[in-house]
Amino acid sequence: MLMTIGWLLAAFLITALLVRGAIGYAHRRGMLDLPGQRRSHHLPTPRGGGIGIVVAMLVCLPGVTWSLRATFPTPGLLGLSCLALLLVALAGWWDDHRPLPAWPRLAVQLLACALLCSGLQAWSVAWWWLPLLVVGGAWSINLHNFMDGIDGLLAQQAVFVGSGLAVLASAADQPALALAAACLAASALAFGCFNWPPARIFLGDVGSGSIGLLVFAFSVMLWRVDPAWLWPALILSSAFVADAGLTLLTRIWRGRRWYSAHREHLYQWLARRAGSHSLADAAYLGWNLLVAAPLAWLAGSHLHAAPAITIGVYAGAALIWLYLKSRLVRRHPSKDLHVTA
Repeated sequence: MLMTIGWLLAAFLITALLVRGAIGYAHRRGMLDLPGQRRSHHLPTPRGGGIGIVVAMLVCLPGVTWSLRATFPTPGLLGLSCLALLLVALAGWWDDHRPLPAWPRLAVQLLACALLCSGLQAWSVAWWWLPLLVVGGAWSINLHNFMDGIDGLLAQQAVFVGSGLAVLASAADQPALALAAACLAASALAFGCFNWPPARIFLGDVGSGSIGLLVFAFSVMLWRVDPAWLWPALILSSAFVADAGLTLLTRIWRGRRWYSAHREHLYQWLARRAGSHSLADAAYLGWNLLVAAPLAWLAGSHLHAAPAITIGVYAGAALIWLYLKSRLVRRHPSKDLHVTA
């Protein structure tokens, strides 16, 4: 217990100290997100605070595995995970300083996911799984980047999903994986202290992409323990997956440039309609606590029924998304759409 508390405190304190330093660094280097048509904030705000989460996890992941003498994740898989995290973080850190073209950034993300997934070969993963896992990892990285558009939202999601994955890993009798996921939650909580509305600093690409990779990595590790554990893990991320996925599909369907910056995610509409980032955050937190958490627990407790429960959760999320989006679009002036073409 003392060791667990120690590593959680380490993750929290390392992140808090580095984020505090990152605020001053961003001001000195001019790393500021300026208000604009595609922005949801009204004051110049530093970015790059996610570096605190990256460093904390690079310290805690090896430490947790060594402290628990873990057989899972193995040292090889852990090393590849840390290397993948470092690659994604470096690409994001570069992009936070000066724009990095999309294709080189995507190439780095795919390479990082390929390294991570290659470590799964120790569990005799069929070769045809690897391309799917690599694409899934890249999607998770970019999904979390898409959803990092208002104060506090991604930080609270990382706290929730990290905590939930820790509970699932503990139930699967994987203490090292559980503590690693809990360290992500502790680190995100520390960053959230600087990011709750009104934010003093943003994650930046270094943080959002790294969180996406870690959520994917911990989820796929649970999948390798027992494929049935993937279902409750997917339920934990249902709010983000539904919003990002349905927004992307809608833009493709309407012939828009789906790869360009926009403000069409449900959370962005909610923030504009309510005039508050906090209320939009509360809506997603409500889904997580009232729907995702209890149904993830139900799926984890009844693994034979987990696929059906997960499908039901995502169907419900899609219906709510469609209902709320249609109402918000009808009530909002059409001028909000011209910047999203």
